[in-house]
Amino acid sequence: MKITKTTISALAFVLAAGSALAQAPADPAVDACKSTGLLALQERSADITDLILDMESLAVSKADTKVGDVPVKMVVLGEAYIARKEKTGKPDRFVCLLGEKGKVLLTFFTAQ
Repeated sequence: MKITKTTISALAFVLAAGSALAQAPADPAVDACKSTGLLALQERSADITDLILDMESLAVSKADTKVGDVPVKMVVLGEAYIARKEKTGKPDRFVCLLGEKGKVLLTFFTAQ
């Protein structure tokens, strides 16, 4: 999926319109985003050993929107620490879009 101005606008709308939910460490949406994000990062760099999501910074918002023709049902965003060979650097911003049945559509990391 290509990140465009439309995607960013849709994400901003979802965040403004969605309701934030309290987080528990065993949230299936958060677990799906973490595991998918870690796999994606490890495909790009073999030295990545873990992805640590800052549970206190995470916001999970229900959504009822689309990006193109793809339904987006939930948005997870917050801070994530990328561990490389037992060293963890500064936090990155983390965005994860989930579709129907909890399928991860996009994980995106950006340095703060």
